[in-house]
Amino acid sequence: MVKVGVLGATGMVGQRFIQLLENHPDFEVTALAASSRSAGKRYEDATTWYLDSEMPNSVKDIIVCETNPEDMDNDIDIVFSSLPTEFASKVEKKFAKDYVVASNASAHRMKKNIPLVIPEVNPEYLDMIDAQQKENNWDGFIVTNPNCSTIALTLTLKPIVDNFNVNSIRVSTMQAVSGAGYNGVPSMAIVDNLVPYIGNEEEKMESETLHLLGSYDGNVVTNADFRLSASCHRVPVIDGHTEAVFVELDDEFDIGDVKNKMANFKALPQKLNLFSAPENPVIVKEENDRPQPRMDRNAGNGMAVTVGRMRKDEIFENSFKYVLVGHNTIRGAAGASILNAELINDKIL
Repeated sequence: MVKVGVLGATGMVGQRFIQLLENHPDFEVTALAASSRSAGKRYEDATTWYLDSEMPNSVKDIIVCETNPEDMDNDIDIVFSSLPTEFASKVEKKFAKDYVVASNASAHRMKKNIPLVIPEVNPEYLDMIDAQQKENNWDGFIVTNPNCSTIALTLTLKPIVDNFNVNSIRVSTMQAVSGAGYNGVPSMAIVDNLVPYIGNEEEKMESETLHLLGSYDGNVVTNADFRLSASCHRVPVIDGHTEAVFVELDDEFDIGDVKNKMANFKALPQKLNLFSAPENPVIVKEENDRPQPRMDRNAGNGMAVTVGRMRKDEIFENSFKYVLVGHNTIRGAAGASILNAELINDKIL
């Protein structure tokens, strides 16, 4: 059993880590870290539990420690980070000297020799780890997962990019409020409303997606060569990001072929039968009114992305469009980091 810790354990994503790690066959949570105001307290006493499941009994009596490597249990092998970006940029490097850091934070995404990984999409980027360790003289390392909206989009694009010549992609998102954290969007700002701006979200989607679908030659990543444009919006949904996607190909295509490639897409996590890997990363629905966040966000235990309304675009040549729903705090956050750690545990540790 691999012993693991959670950084930022009292926040929403930290709680999701704890929920998903309960009864994990390979990982056991033995250390929880948070801010100084929580340190020294039992986790149950330090935490306002936000999720709709009960707090696991296994963590209630763990004494929360400061977010410093010297305060972490030396028996830990992996730490999961849900730290705020500005804090993660300093703290994660300290932990990486001795620990594997599976980070959901954006602080080190796309930095040289730090893998940004979706296991079904680009597991070969983990080859950067050796160079990262040598460059920094670390025994551990940092691996990151992408932005929540990027993950859902990229999972659906992988079987398209692998089988068709893509010219351009446009995406418009309708993102759940949980993506901003519990205190992120005031109720008076979102109830009976839609907010047409999420800071830096469009830039993340555009840059991260091209990076993930690019290629790594052992030294640098070359981005995918199609164009991608994103428009991102916050909507009054608790969990589950919805995205409307418009794809332009270079050539004629059969829409049934596109559906089949998506529906039958499987990759390394499915072959390895990793615990958190969904049987089908992309689920294709035929109903006209699906997917919907409330009905589809928990597909594959929240780790699958559901696609529907797949149809040819009758206006633009060689184009099609579809709608997707993905669970932003499971597949888009904590679950993504855990799946990265499962792959690392299988292949590296």
